[in-house]
Amino acid sequence: MDVDKTIALPSFLRRTLRAYALKAMIREQGCVLQRQGRSRNWLLTANTEQLHNIVNFIESENEASWLWLAKHLKQQYQQLNHASLMALAARQNINTVTKLIALTDCTLAQARRVIDELEGLD
Repeated sequence: MDVDKTIALPSFLRRTLRAYALKAMIREQGCVLQRQGRSRNWLLTANTEQLHNIVNFIESENEASWLWLAKHLKQQYQQLNHASLMALAARQNINTVTKLIALTDCTLAQARRVIDELEGLD
């Protein structure tokens, strides 16, 4: 099972234009977006697939003020553990190293290990 991650989003509303449209799309993905206390910081709780969908949506839109969020979320892919990569690859039927690296920005060694285990070579 893919584990939900909690990601801090500093000054979320101040850094984005049309923030309410972005918040609505994030919540449509099934993610939890909540304000951190009474501060200007927000917390996003999502699994890897949801993070990927959010990044794809942001990159497909022509809103320049949202790109910081896409960059921030892409950095979170690099912190994926082996179990998260296995769950994502199995769920989306990823069968090549190149596809897994393109989707998650994981290392070559991580991708090879995941694909080998899915094929039963390990």
